[in-house]
Amino acid sequence: MAKKAERNKIIAITGASTILAVALGFLVALKGHKRKRLHGFILQVNLSASEILKLADRIIAKSKLVHDSVASVPLDKVSYANVISPLAELEAEQFPLVQSCTFQKMVSASDDLRQASSEAERRIDVHLLMCSQREDVYRVIKALAAKGEWMSPEAKRYVQCMIKDFERNGVNLSLGKKEELERLRTIIDELSARYIENLNSDNTSLFFKESELVGVPLEFIKVGATRRTVAIARGKKCGEENMQILEKLVQTRNKIARLLGYSNYAEYALETRMARTSTKVYEFLENISVNLTEMANKELTMLNSLKKKEEGESPFGLEDMLYYTRKAEEKEFEIDYGDVQQYFPVNLVISGIFKIFQDLFGLRFEEVQEAEVWHDDVRLLSVLDMSSNKHMGYFYLDLYSREGKYGRTCVLSLQNGCLSLNGTRQIPIALIIAQFPKQVGNKKALLRFSQVVNFFHEFSHVVHHICNRASFAKFSGLRVEADFIEVPGLLLEKWCYESICLKMISGYHQDITKPLVDEMCRALKRKRHSFFGLKVKQEILLCLFDQIIHSNENVDMTELLKHLHPKVLLGIPLLGEMNPASCFPRLVVGYDATCYSHLWSEVIASDIFSSKFEDDLLNQYEGLQFRNKILALGGAKDAKEILLGYLGREPSVQAYIDSRRKNSL
Repeated sequence: MAKKAERNKIIAITGASTILAVALGFLVALKGHKRKRLHGFILQVNLSASEILKLADRIIAKSKLVHDSVASVPLDKVSYANVISPLAELEAEQFPLVQSCTFQKMVSASDDLRQASSEAERRIDVHLLMCSQREDVYRVIKALAAKGEWMSPEAKRYVQCMIKDFERNGVNLSLGKKEELERLRTIIDELSARYIENLNSDNTSLFFKESELVGVPLEFIKVGATRRTVAIARGKKCGEENMQILEKLVQTRNKIARLLGYSNYAEYALETRMARTSTKVYEFLENISVNLTEMANKELTMLNSLKKKEEGESPFGLEDMLYYTRKAEEKEFEIDYGDVQQYFPVNLVISGIFKIFQDLFGLRFEEVQEAEVWHDDVRLLSVLDMSSNKHMGYFYLDLYSREGKYGRTCVLSLQNGCLSLNGTRQIPIALIIAQFPKQVGNKKALLRFSQVVNFFHEFSHVVHHICNRASFAKFSGLRVEADFIEVPGLLLEKWCYESICLKMISGYHQDITKPLVDEMCRALKRKRHSFFGLKVKQEILLCLFDQIIHSNENVDMTELLKHLHPKVLLGIPLLGEMNPASCFPRLVVGYDATCYSHLWSEVIASDIFSSKFEDDLLNQYEGLQFRNKILALGGAKDAKEILLGYLGREPSVQAYIDSRRKNSL
């Protein structure tokens, strides 16, 4: 019995003594090989380089076979059973196999494995692109949609999404135009890579940010002329070249949009987002900006007053923003982040975060002993529903730094949850990757507070993926609108700034029964929102710039920034030859024409927090409501419909504004 209990070690923390025990024992490396295969796993985690390439070829062959079979169905014989079922089943089966080939490039220490993984991804991507442009399959699906056969609402959404995916990939284009589409997409990839390479080589970032001067004494930039010189130099770095690249990118994106039948790239990009139109984005950004103006003016007055005391009468410029913001914060807050770090031992943080998620969402995590993993540091945990004991899925923890591993904290879906044709549920599997320090001897592994918040945020994506109960793999957990996907993470990271939760995930490394004191918890929360109005105004500026250049033709980007800057930033003009658009990677990778998405998601998250959780952070009833009405649905419904069903109304910006006002300086 004792051995069985050890095999099924439960990480369901119920009290301080258990936190202590788990914190001391959690994630201690198991010895020997771990080769246990588990029921429900299509995923394969330990393929050799040759096996990865062979599996990639089998994936492609099977996919072609199924697509050929669907394409051969006579248009007057189409049915759900011979068109949609085989395609949906193929997607459910092949996604974990594709991930088996491709995730190794993120985690493997072997050059051969990473190269094989990248090559497999390239082959599969080429094949999937071909599938997405198959006119014969598209015609069959369209015929089924036109037939009007009864389908569940989720199945209808699935069919509609498939048709839209085909059309957005140019299925209706002639061969010559398809080749042109591919040529333009290749140009975009090349231009984007050059833009990012310039940023990396120059270590440039937006608006001369505080992160650039961590550890730099304020005296270094005390003299106004020095601040101005440094800020202009920062702003000009790679500016001319990256602005030329950005102009070519926007022109190329607009060509793609017009080729696909859209009036501009913003129309194309927003079609699958919650916002849907540029008009809605402009209204949203204007609403936030107007509501923040009073707060931002007060913040600017405070900074201007500090400058007058130190330098006498002189105009307040953009170059002064960082210096006086830091001076004001150092005066207001006594936060030594080095001291704060002493309260976040890795094991204690992880066990505390697990407790919060388990208590809030009615879950139980059990470590799977002797599981098959790709490195001795990796752990596999099983997730069960606390009340029914029903198995919900698995997640891997790959937390510690090592050579060859992806350098940031992120979450990968390795196997999507869905309902199989025989009525059984395919289990979801997720992986969370981090670059945490590892304890060596008696030296404790400690996390920076920013790492704690980041892990809390990313782990919410794991729980989102695991809690999904959509019928189709296409709508599994993380496959939702791109301006909605961050809502759970932005919501749940707020727990990191509340005393009750900070005390659950903190403890002085020499005596973990001593968490952060209340005063420090309050300071961390207030520091988060200090000069919030001005900071968000800067973000709104770039979001507006992004939307304008992608919804209009032949925009003079330099003149546009000169016009927008004082209009949004309370009269502060653009500084010299600074050009923040030359060092804003979201314009280039992942957020083109959708830079507003983070603010959009933050507003929704703030509304949910204020209306559902703020008064009782660990209220399991509210946690289960969120789990069942938001997380469980995945992408099976439109995000607007999901939120309406959960909140009983459309989201409001008011909670976002009010919470910032309440915690502002």
